[in-house]
Amino acid sequence: MPEFVKLATLDEIPPGRSKEIEHDGRIYALFNVDGEISAIDGLCPHQGGPLADGPMDGSWVSCPWHGWEFCVRDGKSTLNSKLRQPVFQVKVEGQDIFVALEPTP
Repeated sequence: MPEFVKLATLDEIPPGRSKEIEHDGRIYALFNVDGEISAIDGLCPHQGGPLADGPMDGSWVSCPWHGWEFCVRDGKSTLNSKLRQPVFQVKVEGQDIFVALEPTP
């Protein structure tokens, strides 16, 4: 069973918005797409750009530095079918957003 930690509240991430959270040395990018919260590794694998600061188009986010695109739900990339950003399980309890500390396999 994965360990979950509270990283944010729903009030902090309204629909269509994102938030970068650092916890225990890892950067998480949390996204609210139509009321569904997703979490991926917050650093772009290209050069470490802050994915939470990138523009969103539906469930896709573009790195603000060089435009690499990732699906915030499954981590897939538009550049290469083998490239996948780590994704983390999310639980919402009341207003609290909990994220698993380890990525999904």
